[in-house]
Amino acid sequence: MTTTTEAGTPRVHPDAGRKDPRPRPRPGRIRRIGLPYLLLLPALVLELLVHLVPMVIGIVMSFKELTQFYIRDWGTAPWSGLDNYRVSVDFDAPVGEALLHSFFVTVGFTLLSVALCWLIGTAAAIFMQDTFRGRGLLRALFLVPYALPVYAAVITWVFMFQHDNGLVNHVLHDQLHLTDEPSFWLIGDNSFYALLTVSVWKGWPFAFLIVMAGLQNIPRELYEAAALDGAGMWQQIRRITLPSLGAVNQVLILVLFLWTFNDFNTPFVLFGRAAPEAADLISVHIYQASFVTWNFGTGSAMSVLLLLFLLAVTGVYLAVTSRGRRTSRAR
Repeated sequence: MTTTTEAGTPRVHPDAGRKDPRPRPRPGRIRRIGLPYLLLLPALVLELLVHLVPMVIGIVMSFKELTQFYIRDWGTAPWSGLDNYRVSVDFDAPVGEALLHSFFVTVGFTLLSVALCWLIGTAAAIFMQDTFRGRGLLRALFLVPYALPVYAAVITWVFMFQHDNGLVNHVLHDQLHLTDEPSFWLIGDNSFYALLTVSVWKGWPFAFLIVMAGLQNIPRELYEAAALDGAGMWQQIRRITLPSLGAVNQVLILVLFLWTFNDFNTPFVLFGRAAPEAADLISVHIYQASFVTWNFGTGSAMSVLLLLFLLAVTGVYLAVTSRGRRTSRAR
């Protein structure tokens, strides 16, 4: 860049010839950067329509006095403020007392189911690490409960739990003589154990699959060195296998907990619309509060409370497990 002095002689600008230090983005680079976001856009839109929009609508419904009289046009239902939440957490009233009972049943059921699924799945995955004849076939058989459709699997268990001609009573009472008389598995207190059995039967293959995948990342040299040092099988599992599966188990237990706590299909197919009191899981309880009593406002408030509880449990669990892993690494 040049300018002209008073004498008429040209003067070169000091910045002439210098290149702009700021790189200009190339069109091809912009397209490459924006392409991943463009490919993710359909999934984000579907996620918004399938999950976020109904969630927002459910939260709005929890603040309305939405009953069967406003089903045709729920937007005209009067606002009730926090009344639905007060009714849900009033544990001295029938509605709150029933919800609290369902919550405790769900917590106990979830803890037992997750513990048994993890224990059986981990034991089966460790057993399958050794090479033996027929291992591939046995792995495929282990995954059958997880691969079957939920309705087909649970309906099969319904027939097996029948009082008069079910397979469970036939084996326990007629063949093994472990009970004095055939038991009722789908009503009464035994319904809890029937539900737990079906849940564990469906859930442990998933734990088996995840743990088996995690075991592939553990070097075999660690086990060989431990065996040379005189470590037995239980010491190898305690000192090598379980610590190496820490990150895998952290995700596995959280996923099993969320799936089991929110499980609706298993109790609904097993017991129908009215689950026994001993197996009154909170998912079915919220369904009954919404679609049986036609009080969608209270049912939505219960759903929001359930969502907040699961978010709190997830946050605390991740914080505790992450802190424990950092502490173990520091040592």
